[in-house]
Amino acid sequence: MGVDPIPRVSDTSFFIIFTDLDGTLLDHTTYRWKEAIPALDTCKRRKVPVVLVSSKTRAEMDLLRRSMSLTDPFISENGGGIFFPRETFGIPPPQAIAAPAQEGQKTLRDKGLWQWSLGLPYGDMVKGLQGLREELGWHARGFSDMSIEEISAFTGLDKESTRLATMREFDEPFVILDPQIPDMERLSEVAAKRGLKVTLGGRFYHLQGKNDKGKAMEKILTWYSGKHGRITSIALGDSPNDFPMLERADFPVLVRSGQEFRGLKEKIPGLKVTRQMGPKGWNTAVLEALNGRDEERTHD
Repeated sequence: MGVDPIPRVSDTSFFIIFTDLDGTLLDHTTYRWKEAIPALDTCKRRKVPVVLVSSKTRAEMDLLRRSMSLTDPFISENGGGIFFPRETFGIPPPQAIAAPAQEGQKTLRDKGLWQWSLGLPYGDMVKGLQGLREELGWHARGFSDMSIEEISAFTGLDKESTRLATMREFDEPFVILDPQIPDMERLSEVAAKRGLKVTLGGRFYHLQGKNDKGKAMEKILTWYSGKHGRITSIALGDSPNDFPMLERADFPVLVRSGQEFRGLKEKIPGLKVTRQMGPKGWNTAVLEALNGRDEERTHD
């Protein structure tokens, strides 16, 4: 499956990038993004917002966006919350409030964040997972059931990074340990009875409210369009929980992974697929869009 060149975005467009993290901007195993630095630097130079969109928590993402020197909004926990750095946004959308401090995060707060909540409270997710377990009789374990050590073993994160991953507000990641392949249709049906839904990420299933990455992306696009008029968007992801975001983008990009998604190009018109995985593929796709040339082919 070859990569298709991404059409050049007009220099007069206000361009916004929405990007998944693990397996997309970040390497799936190392969580590093070194190969994406050229495109990130180009975005900063051209003042193109890079909106991080992930199943990660606010605490994880605030630290990460600072390490990348990003000052744009970010979307946590599969669209559960939108956060605006207060050092950049003196006046947030009217729906946003000052984000409450989280334990152990005082050193990261500075001027803090504005928070626009779209998801249901995390306590509802914990109760919901318990209900799913009881009804289905499956052996499922969520983050709320696991120790720091157990989560670290699943993710490969160090202890401090794992602690940040447990500071959840809207979404419960879980694993199903039964040997048979889970019946996703049945799982979704049982979740829907409780007003919840299940999505699949790169490592975990996620139990959440009716929020998703695409709905949160729409909120940000609407807010920016009130300031800049016509917006041109590119969205990049590698997993099913990214598809609602890709479906809404002007230029959707599937970053290659170990998974095959048959029929996805028919479902998402204009979808481009990178040849390379992770941050290498991300870097190429973004530079193609910004520079109007097929960067991937120049590296053959």
